[in-house]
Amino acid sequence: MLEELFNLVKNSAGDAVVNNPDVPNAQNNEVIAEATNTVASGLRNMVAGGGLQNILSLFGGNNNNGQQSSQSLLSNPIVNMMIGHFASKLMTKFNLGGNQANSVASSLIPNVLSNLISNTNDPNNSTFSIEKILHSITGGQSTQVAEQQQAAGNSGFNFQDLIGQFTGGGTSGGGGLMDIVSQLAGGAQNQQQQNGGGGLMDLIKGFVK
Repeated sequence: MLEELFNLVKNSAGDAVVNNPDVPNAQNNEVIAEATNTVASGLRNMVAGGGLQNILSLFGGNNNNGQQSSQSLLSNPIVNMMIGHFASKLMTKFNLGGNQANSVASSLIPNVLSNLISNTNDPNNSTFSIEKILHSITGGQSTQVAEQQQAAGNSGFNFQDLIGQFTGGGTSGGGGLMDIVSQLAGGAQNQQQQNGGGGLMDLIKGFVK
């Protein structure tokens, strides 16, 4: 899933990075890799902190059939957290000035997330799904959760249903939902520990061609 995310970031980076004179061409791929790391780590850290509901609400999209414009995403605290983190990296690792870094981050990160949400909610796009995203950032824990739910008789369980429960106000099986949040948080925390010290970024750099 990381490689698909990297390619999505690369395809979204035209004006913000590739055609931006403030970003040297020699650094384009490194900046794209850092943006990929920001999005992947941001989603993983949110799940690790018990914020699955916030992630599902982000992907649920309360309008436009699960699509959100990059402009509307600027008001989302998760997105703003990622923008701030990415801007900081642009200043410290790539020596961009504050205004330039904030401009690049405020343009690229919402655009990437808008495209990610759109692709994830597109029934004709098998490359992206909320299941695949959660599988990637929880080290496969989401797959175990789904299997446990099905073994318990919830044969139609999938994470798209959880989006409906969280974003539509449904609370059926509240205790079960909290168990799922806890299990996925544990998986994401394990991923944090295993990929600490730049491990996630090392994986992403392997996609740079």
